[in-house]
Order: sequence, then structure tokens, then C-alpha cells
Amino acid sequence: MRGAPGGAPRVDGDHHVHSTFSDDAVSTLVENLDAARHAGLAVIRMVDHVRVTTTYVPEMLAAVRALPAVDGLQVLTGVEAKVLDASGAIDAPPQVLASLGSPDGPDRVLLADHQVPGPDGPWSPATATRLIAEGRVTAADVVELVVTATARAVQRAGRAQLAHPFSILPKVGLAEDDVPDDLLDELARVLVATATPAEVNEKWRCPGPRVTDRWRAAGVTLVASTDAHRAADVGVYRWVGAVA
Repeated sequence: MRGAPGGAPRVDGDHHVHSTFSDDAVSTLVENLDAARHAGLAVIRMVDHVRVTTTYVPEMLAAVRALPAVDGLQVLTGVEAKVLDASGAIDAPPQVLASLGSPDGPDRVLLADHQVPGPDGPWSPATATRLIAEGRVTAADVVELVVTATARAVQRAGRAQLAHPFSILPKVGLAEDDVPDDLLDELARVLVATATPAEVNEKWRCPGPRVTDRWRAAGVTLVASTDAHRAADVGVYRWVGAVA
């Protein structure tokens, strides 16, 4: 955060930006870099989606490293993978996870709650909603699965970043307010112990002030991200500035 005219804080980093290495993004690495330069960012993290079967990561990292240097701009790397199940398994190639933080690997894995990490594998929002409606699980069960699986995935990874924490909850009819303080504090302890940053995400508008205030007080590192899938959105914050 940097000071802006009139004393208001200005977010000067974007820790989650996708390129055309992700199927759902439209801007190249070069276009994203140029957007970060125009936005006056000090940090950008180039991130793309992976699954266990993904093979492009070495190519993507080589392309990032080949980008021209921009004065005052630090370029970081990452891969985004979902938390698969209640054990904290991560949907990323094992060799990529093993290389995190090494000269040949990405800096971090961004752990995403795209689905509910159930005991038998990922539950889609429709599946989780149906299980709640049928009384087979409770809303509290779903919340606990999300939080505890995320904590386990953070510990497995060693070098993670939380991507849009709790974004899955509204998709199953729940909200951040349904996460009790003790679970928030449990996850915060893991984040602090592993030096894992948590995003405040512009695209998904999460986590909100209750969570960010509690985590900040616990010593969690909070980083701003747009989750941009096109260069025009890199470093553009409307919601995050008010929260972070």
C-alpha cells in the first residue's frame, strides 16, 4: 500500500494475474507486464491454472523469465490449483509442488476453493447444495471442510498463497459470516506458522472486513489481487482498497 493524493492508501501490487497459459484468460504475459507498468505497480505475480496432468509449467516459467525487466517492478510467479479433498490434497503436478521456491519452479502455489473439498473428493457447488438440502451434511460441516482442508493444503505445500479465501461459500448458499471465529483463528495460525500470504481478492470480493481485520491482528500477511484474466484489469482496484 502506498499513499495517494489526499492521504488515501493506494494498492501497489497485484499478486494474482492470469495469462493465455490459462484457458480462460485473454492477455499474454507481455500484455500483463505492460499493464502492470502502466498501473505503476511495484509487484506482479504471474499465475496460471494447473491440474495434476498439466505439462506447460516449465514453458510458462521460461516465458516469464524471458520478459524484459521493468524498473521498480518485481515479477513473481505462481500456479493456481484447487484443494481436492478433506486431506488437503492439491490438484497440481507433484514435480511442480516439489519445485516450489527453487530456481526451476514457481514461487508459490495459489490454493483455490473452486469446489468444496469433501472427504471423497471435490464436491461441486451443486453437489454440496444438494447434500445440505438432503440433510446429509450441515452448513457447519461444509464450512469446517473448507477451512480444515485449506489448512492441511497450506501445510502440505509449504510455499502457498491463499487464492480468494471463502469464495466457494456464496456458491453453496453460505457466507463468510458462517465461518466461526475459532476456525478463522485456526487457519490464521497455520498461515502465520508457514509464512503463507492470503489474498484480498478484487474479482470475488473476498475475504471481507471481518476476516481481514481478524487475520491482520493475528499477523497474517495480506496481499491484494485482481485475479485478472485480461490486461485491462491488472492493478485495477475498486473494492479491495476499501477493505485492505
